[in-house]
Amino acid sequence: MELKSARALITGGSDGIGLAIGRALAEKGARVALMARRADRVNAAAKEIGALAITGDVSKPADADAAVARVVQEFGGLDILINNAGFGTFGALTELNLEDFARTFATNVTGAMLMARAAAPHMIRQSSGNILNISSTAGLKGFANGTTYCATKFALRGMTECWREELRRHNIRVTLVNPSEVQTNFGVSAGGQARPYNEKKLRAEEIARAIVGALQIDDRGFIPEFSVFATNPFLPS
Repeated sequence: MELKSARALITGGSDGIGLAIGRALAEKGARVALMARRADRVNAAAKEIGALAITGDVSKPADADAAVARVVQEFGGLDILINNAGFGTFGALTELNLEDFARTFATNVTGAMLMARAAAPHMIRQSSGNILNISSTAGLKGFANGTTYCATKFALRGMTECWREELRRHNIRVTLVNPSEVQTNFGVSAGGQARPYNEKKLRAEEIARAIVGALQIDDRGFIPEFSVFATNPFLPS
């Protein structure tokens, strides 16, 4: 698609991968809206890249509907939805907390569904659009202490496949993106310790560039799913 003047809404857009995608799209001439829960952070991020700031929680139906309606009103339509909002909670099966489990699913899975549900009717009416779900390599293979997070990403993959089958007839492309470990504040937000910067590991910019490349394919074709790994993330011994 032609990204110049394309209309994009990115959830979890106040930092990390979401902000990097917003910046990359804005540099291509797209009109970008960033959505996040904290007004101060999303306002600052939007100001930084010249985007529209939307405060809202993707897990709340009213917020999801309002965010899409705002973009359609401000931009005259919606061409790209990027479901990036998400976080992780980790722990052994025998120690899982039901509230954390439900809270993670509410954002990572229900939130993505609510945003896509709100966006799809607009894209169907215009017979075009792109929905990109930012998953993880944790949605391809499970690991110890990853029950909650991996389950949300496996669920997101399943939803993506369902939407793809429903929406292809309307010229809407649905893509799943599986980043490997990316150096953002994700680990700290999940309760882990901050890690030193590693020059060999992925940055948010690599994911953003890959997404821009996938979007720029002529609309007669699309990439259903792709993963991005660091070539050699291991520090020398």
